[in-house]
Formats: sequence, C-alpha cells, structure tokens
Amino acid sequence: MKIAIVGTGYVGLVSGVCFAEIGTDVTCVDVNKEKIESLKNGVIPIYEPGLEDMVDRNVKAGRLHFTTELKDVINDVEVVFSAVGTPPDEDGSADLRYVLEVAKTVGQYMNHYIVLVTKSTVPVGTAKKVRAAIQAELDKRGADIEFDVASNPEFLKEGAAIKDFMSPDRVVIGVESEHAKELMTKLYRPFLLNNFRVLFMDIPSAEMTKYAANSMLATRISFMNDMANLCDLVGADINQVRRGIGADARIGSKFLYAGCGYGGSCFPKDVKALIHTAKENGYTLQLLEAVEGVNENQKKVLFKKINKHIKCETLRSAQSDEVVVAIWGLAFKPNTDDLREATSLVLIRQLLEAGCKVRVFDPVVKSLPKFLGIESENLYFAKDAYDATFGADALCLVTEWQEFRLPNWQIIKQSMKHPVIIDGRNIYDPKELRDLGFLYEGIGVS
Repeated sequence: MKIAIVGTGYVGLVSGVCFAEIGTDVTCVDVNKEKIESLKNGVIPIYEPGLEDMVDRNVKAGRLHFTTELKDVINDVEVVFSAVGTPPDEDGSADLRYVLEVAKTVGQYMNHYIVLVTKSTVPVGTAKKVRAAIQAELDKRGADIEFDVASNPEFLKEGAAIKDFMSPDRVVIGVESEHAKELMTKLYRPFLLNNFRVLFMDIPSAEMTKYAANSMLATRISFMNDMANLCDLVGADINQVRRGIGADARIGSKFLYAGCGYGGSCFPKDVKALIHTAKENGYTLQLLEAVEGVNENQKKVLFKKINKHIKCETLRSAQSDEVVVAIWGLAFKPNTDDLREATSLVLIRQLLEAGCKVRVFDPVVKSLPKFLGIESENLYFAKDAYDATFGADALCLVTEWQEFRLPNWQIIKQSMKHPVIIDGRNIYDPKELRDLGFLYEGIGVS
C-alpha cells in the first residue's frame, strides 16, 4: 500500500516512519526544501529516541521517501495524510491555512479516488472545509472524481512517540463512507492483528476526541497543581494525597503528578482552541478557562519559591549581592528538545528581569532560538549538570531528565554558594536532602 504524508514535523515524520516500519510505502512531503534535503541525508530535524535509526532503516529498505512536491506522488497513492501545522492565532483559534492548502493541492492534481486524512489537530467542522476546498478545485477543472475525507487524530507523547504509534492504546478514525472505512481498515490492519483498539466514528466526533482528551489530561494536571499549592499552605503532602485519591478506581493514578505547569505543542494550544470553539458556538467552557489560568500561574511558582529564599526582586533596587540560579532542564518534558510553552522559559525571563545570573543545563537543548527573545550576558549554558550549579544560590529542577534523578549531592553542595533546592517536579526525597544540609522545597511537599 502506498501513502503520502504532508508535513514532516513531529506528527508527520513519526507517523510516516512508523507506517513504513510496518511495510507501507510512504512518501513524506514538505515545502521546506532544506528540511527535505536534510532528511534525505539522514539529518533528523527533531529529537525523538529511536527515530534516527528507523528513518535510516526504512530509507535503505526503499519504503520511505522524501519530496517537496505532493503533485508528483499524489496519483501513485491511495491515502494522503495531512499533518501540517495548525498554529494558534492570537484569539486561540487554530490557523487552518496550511490544512486547506493541502486540500487545494489534492483537488488540483488528483486523477483517481483518494482519501485525504487529517492527522493535524483541527477544530470540529474542519473536515467540511477540507471537503469544500477539494471540491472547489475539482469544479474549476471540470473533473468528476470521487474522494473522501477522514479524521485520524494523533495521540503521540513526545519522547515516547514511536512506542505510542506502534503500540497504541487506541486509534481513532472518523469516516463518512464505507469505502473510506475499508481503506483505513486495510492500512491499520497490522494494529488490528495485535488486538489494538481501532475506533471508527463520525468525523466531528473524531475531531472533538483529540481536543477533549488533551483537555481532560490538562485538567487533571491543573487540578493537582491547585491542590499542591493548597497543600503548601496547610502543611499537607501532595504525594500522599495523590496516593490516596489515585487508589480510587474511578480516578486512577495517571496524570496526578503536581509540578511547575504543563507545556509543549499540544495541551496549551488545544485547551485554547477548544475554549475558542465553545465561544464561537455561544458557550463558555468555564472549567477549561480555569485550567488554563491555573497553568499560567503555576509556571510562576518556581520564581516565587526561589525569591522566598534569596530575594531576587530586591536586585532591582540593590544589586550589591550577585544572585546566581542554576536551572536543570529546558525542554517542556524529558526525551524531547521541544521548548514550546516550556516552564523554563517563563522562569528564565523572570530571573533575568530580576537581575539574576542564570546557569542552565539540558541534556539535549544547548541553546535558545533567537525568536524567543531571551538573549543576555547573564545567561550561561553549562557543560553539564554539575557545571550549572557552580556558585549558585539556588538550584531549580524544571525538567525531570533521567540523569538528574540521582546526582552526587555532596559535589553539588560543595559547588553551590547556598544549598537551596527547588524541586519543580517532586522527584527528590525531601528528608534525604534536608539531612544532607540542603534547604529543600517541592511543589506541595511538606
């Protein structure tokens, strides 16, 4: 079976490589010529464990190809996946210009039946716009060609995307014809053979499922962060609370970890988009508006905790004492280089604005893109985790990379000016660190 995937970002590239891994002939398409040439040369534009080896293996096997022109391959394939970006506009709505551009291209060049499958996260009702865009181009040509649209939202976790694709807990597919269902069943048959759940439904429900799923997970995170902040005030321990409520089968234990806020390419964008969709339809999602507000505030908690011990804010008026803060972790989560909506960026900006010197280390992220606007002589990228702590008044864990889990605390204590640990992900044992002479603060941890 031959398919094309338009967009070689996170979703498109991982999906294309994984489809190739199960024997599908895949052509990945992207208008960015430099990116396509890099992929042809084995240079991967994103960090995802195991992806580089899979790309190399499937290119050599002749199952994975790269091109800048969808029109050159469209009539050799049965299915076209649209995995282009849907960046948020200022009002939180999803920008569909790239999705509709793919649809127009399909309508301009197709000469046989094709299913155009939207894999990008798009608002409910997008499929109708995609269908209309294809039909408009066919009408311009005077062409009477059957086609179908479908929705196949992705549920990939960055850092575990390959495992999620190859061993999914469910595959959601929205279709509107038996023909499309048959073709998508054929494509996903390897997953059916392994008894993974492939859930067929109508297209609007499939489009809504992705937003609803991410919004539910974001809600659990913000709920736990709110509870953690209250635990700080009343002397309770959020980790004990998590154990207590997670033992309830109706609640479960997943996504009940308090921390310093969620980020990434999905949760913030999808929550905003769903809020916007509701407003467009005359409805207010009060719960999700609160979820978003809690998360934005949670990203500022680390600075408040640091400031409580070293008084960063006083530097604006009295800079006689230089304050140095070490930060472990920049990416919004481990096993990725994704900085979108990362808590680290909020913290770094706050610290620099307060006049602090900031020493950062991340195992993968070695610099900040210029478009973020975070450039300062007071920002130092350390060689390793220990280098980051040299002369620091406080060490703040932001991203819980594996290599940060069991450091040599004696070396760190000797390296730091003041032994203050702010644990933004609650991965350390408070008693152990306090016994070693550190001043320890977690999120809602007594």
